[in-house]
Amino acid sequence: MSSQRGERLPAVQELEADELAELLGDLAIGRDDHLNAPGFVVRPDEVQTALTTLRDEAGFDHLSCLSAQQYEDRYESIYHLKKYADPTQEVSIVVPTPTDAPVSQTAEPVYRTAEWHEREAYDLVGIEYEGHPDLRRILLPQAWKGHPLSNDYDQNRPQIVTLEAHRNPIKHDEYADNADTMFLNIGPHHPATHGVLHIETVLDGEQVLDVRPDIGYLHRCEEQMAQSGKYRHEIMPYPDRWDYTANMTNEWAYARAAEDLADIDVPEYAQILRTLGVELSRMTGHFLALGTFALDVYGDFTAIFQYAFRDREIVQNILEDLTGQRMMYNYFRLGGVIWDVPEPRREFFDKTLDFIDGLPATMEEYHDLLTSNEIFQLRCVDTGILEPDVAKQYGVTGPVARGSGIDYDLRRDDPYGYYDQLDWDVVTEDGCDNYARVLVRLREVEQSARIVEQCVELLEDWPEEERTLQSNVPRTLKPPMDAETYRAVEGAKGELGVYIRSDNTDSPARFKIRSPCFHNLSALPEMSEGELVPDLIASLGSLDIVLGEVDR
Repeated sequence: MSSQRGERLPAVQELEADELAELLGDLAIGRDDHLNAPGFVVRPDEVQTALTTLRDEAGFDHLSCLSAQQYEDRYESIYHLKKYADPTQEVSIVVPTPTDAPVSQTAEPVYRTAEWHEREAYDLVGIEYEGHPDLRRILLPQAWKGHPLSNDYDQNRPQIVTLEAHRNPIKHDEYADNADTMFLNIGPHHPATHGVLHIETVLDGEQVLDVRPDIGYLHRCEEQMAQSGKYRHEIMPYPDRWDYTANMTNEWAYARAAEDLADIDVPEYAQILRTLGVELSRMTGHFLALGTFALDVYGDFTAIFQYAFRDREIVQNILEDLTGQRMMYNYFRLGGVIWDVPEPRREFFDKTLDFIDGLPATMEEYHDLLTSNEIFQLRCVDTGILEPDVAKQYGVTGPVARGSGIDYDLRRDDPYGYYDQLDWDVVTEDGCDNYARVLVRLREVEQSARIVEQCVELLEDWPEEERTLQSNVPRTLKPPMDAETYRAVEGAKGELGVYIRSDNTDSPARFKIRSPCFHNLSALPEMSEGELVPDLIASLGSLDIVLGEVDR
């Protein structure tokens, strides 16, 4: 195990690391510090004990991500832990396993979100998690041969899937005379399931007894493609394809991790441009979420759906002026942005401010047509309940978490960009239901507008000679051998993170994407079991998932 950050860890983090080492005691058999956090090596049969100790005695209640990978001499699982109360407090638990027996104890009893994470690690890397309640593939077909991110995977091997492997699992009991329940397939189809999502549902009449989301229909190998691309220019076009409804936030997730890894600074002027673009992009995502949710809940295509797309189009026009693209912006560059606001600057600023000035009246329309609508309230109030403690167990973040009263927003709690220099508020609601999640998104649009307005004011007054767009970034980036970092930003859907391990080449040795939609969707059974089928559809819509980000 090696560390490239030891001497770069701030003194306060070093102090915390010593305290954590004392807390873990003999459970920690080594150190493997990362750029963002102290790291401790734990034996594969002590995972639950170590994680329980850190959760219960040190307050690390957020399993943010699980990164799995294979080295020449071992497999490795990294549990990235944070605190909902303070995400700047982080710790990495590294669990090595031998190549001939990649078996590690499951973390699922400690953090429920580990169930899906460990299934993905098993599916793609090949690590088995002993005691896991449902260790089967999650992205690839169950009959798939091999693990695509393992060192010995043969990409040219033909995948022959027999009909027997996909026989109907309920063939013998779906026509039983004495059956009290019914098995119902919801999906995979689009757009009713917000992408190609399959939900296996067991019903008693119209009451939902069991829900199992089945993902992987849109798996596009984003992590593998990033690992084959170069840091400087070849990776940045990919993030726009993850959450393609609010794309620019994704670019910042990659930029933040890579800039931390390569120790790259970003000019202040570029930080403001980034913040401006990302908040406009966040608004496009929330408008789309609002319109599609209204369509889901009471079939309103002519009013709310069209109103939402009207406003989304206005913002996309502004973003097109800024970036030159209408959807896949590719505006960020490591160390800054590609270019300044378009000329004439005054025209661009006026266009942006005209939209911001008209937004209060627009939001009033939404509240009149949607949140004040009796049918909408009957469908959403007290349905899809997600209690805060349950949400934290599943690693839920973003508007879904804030709709459950969890005051967690990385823009404020782990500041980056220009957010800590601006005046804005984190929005929370205590309803814990589908209605609260809609209110959060509506109010967040207003907060994004506040941020955009302040960014425009700063850009207007910025001296021309100080408008630096990019720092001096080497043509070829080769971060040190085995340097590792995990960095996250507040995407439109929640915490969007990237883990990178470098190997002193110009491409990552490991690139792991932490998708907020992946976490949020895993909590759907908790929100839906015991409710009715229409409530399940409303709960799914309230999550605002994008399968391009879930499957990656």
